[in-house]
Amino acid sequence: MFLILLIVTFILSVIVSLIIVKIFNRPIENILNRIISDSISQVWSKYLYFAILVTGISNGVRIWDLEKYITANHKDFQVVELNFDRWVLEIYRTIIGSLQGIAWMLLVFFIFALIAFVIVRVAELKKLND
Repeated sequence: MFLILLIVTFILSVIVSLIIVKIFNRPIENILNRIISDSISQVWSKYLYFAILVTGISNGVRIWDLEKYITANHKDFQVVELNFDRWVLEIYRTIIGSLQGIAWMLLVFFIFALIAFVIVRVAELKKLND
């Protein structure tokens, strides 16, 4: 049962991450094309999609939390039973964990992108004034 839960949380994390990649595909490409007006912006966007997948999966599949279903915390305690309620809770945690990790990663990306955009804009304005 644990192995099935592990596989389900992994697949669910991948699906959530791919949905986020699809939603943010155009904005990420537009931002990178504006900041880096070169063909390398496509490489950076592919790297960012990879980072979204890795972040979503690593935050969605929490191995250290799932260990409670196969090992006891203490010699006097039993292994936690994996029933329907636990399944629902783990699926919810997987979705929220994936979204939360990706949200933080994208926040950091957009903060640095905003700073880079301001720098590029100031350089363009200086070039126009000269």
